[in-house]
Amino acid sequence: IPGVGHKYYLQFTTEDYRSRENVGSCLATVLFEKGNSPPAVTINCADTKDEKQIQEEDNAFYQKLKQQTKPIVANDIPDSYGNIEPAFEPVWALAVVGSSKIMWEKSTENLSYSMAQVKSAKQWIRQDDFIEFDYTVLLHEIPTQEMISCHLRVIWLPGHPLKVKYFCASDNQWFEETSGMESGSAAGILQEKEEN
Repeated sequence: IPGVGHKYYLQFTTEDYRSRENVGSCLATVLFEKGNSPPAVTINCADTKDEKQIQEEDNAFYQKLKQQTKPIVANDIPDSYGNIEPAFEPVWALAVVGSSKIMWEKSTENLSYSMAQVKSAKQWIRQDDFIEFDYTVLLHEIPTQEMISCHLRVIWLPGHPLKVKYFCASDNQWFEETSGMESGSAAGILQEKEEN
């Protein structure tokens, strides 16, 4: 679009993070305006996975984390061989969802990110029903091949959007953004103000 930027039309399928099964197809438009980041995204998806099944999986995932009597503390997920201990899969999955917010906000038309590793994770035991984790994650920046370290706080409850707050070593400020007002599974952002 002359004087504005580049607009892309995309059609793609989505897959379940763990099972790798196809769970839907999406149509999206992505507008990279000159000098602006993140891109403006409009997306519509047709899920092939049953909503009830999604809720059941979210609740099972949530119960696994909530049943902890001691806070989960972990380092180097995956390890140097690319392995993730089964006990830490929920910790990794929540970090992937939370860091996707960082990757979307920091990406430009010529710069993208993927999560390489959770360097550290610490669960906070809360008095309410929410799950809360602090993470230090390494993001792989493409095409520069740099590894960017980010601190990430994730707060989640099934049926509510995920709240994400982060700080990256290359930035000088905290970011707290939302992906929408609607509730959802661990892919959204919780609209909750936090003092700490």
